[in-house]
Amino acid sequence: MPHPATGELFPSPVPPGTGWPGDPADATTPVAASPAAVRRLARDAGLHDVEAGVSVCRACPRLVRWREDVAHAKRASFAGEPYWGRPIPGFGAEHPTILVVGLAPAANGANRTGRVFTGDRSGDWLFASLHRVGLATQPTSVHADDGLELVDTRLVATVRCAPPLNKPTPEERDTCAPWLDREVALVADSVRVVVALGSFGWDAALRTYRRAGHVVPVPKPRFGHGAEAHLARPGGAHEDGVTLLGCYHPSQQNTFTGKLTEPMLDRVLGRAAALARMPG
Repeated sequence: MPHPATGELFPSPVPPGTGWPGDPADATTPVAASPAAVRRLARDAGLHDVEAGVSVCRACPRLVRWREDVAHAKRASFAGEPYWGRPIPGFGAEHPTILVVGLAPAANGANRTGRVFTGDRSGDWLFASLHRVGLATQPTSVHADDGLELVDTRLVATVRCAPPLNKPTPEERDTCAPWLDREVALVADSVRVVVALGSFGWDAALRTYRRAGHVVPVPKPRFGHGAEAHLARPGGAHEDGVTLLGCYHPSQQNTFTGKLTEPMLDRVLGRAAALARMPG
């Protein structure tokens, strides 16, 4: 099947190092096949190595089967396209001031395109809003070679494989956590604001920053749209930390019902942009 941008032919799932736009891995990239291997490979990896290692990870058998089954079967509307069919690395600035934490890739979205939040309705809402508040160079994200760049912003998923029914198990979440821990550690010096999409992203951000030594308020901050919490850096003054913002996930369930509207999404992402640009 040809890639929709390049016209090159790729099997589904896409083998690493075969020329897919933005593929961080190649045939020599180490593959994590167990939770212990994820911990070992993530421990001292640089950002590119994290992206590459994530993109070939096979540590969760149920998720590997699901993402590859979807890539073989395909949705009818995308039957003429190749499917990435692999885990999804983070996307965006290498030194971001804003980190957006989501749940997991969509089976026929990022699992198809190879880029987080790309190619589904949730991504349509998210990237349009990021563009409106000045954090993306264009309002759409359709494939991994469409010219989109994020401005001082990085997107990551808590779980990097598309899960059945969009529901990873706690074990799968915990197996994937070292990738997120390492990625957060590598961008920690520049990040000033974390936007958590949904309660899953909120809890993941709190767990990740607590493991990194940040001071998480007690009792645990409650998720809500527009909720804010301050997470002080280890050993720093109270003001020296990151602001965690809660945002309803731009899922179809939330956007179709009006639980999340464009102005609501813009207010949270605009707040993130304003906080990130304030003098340090």
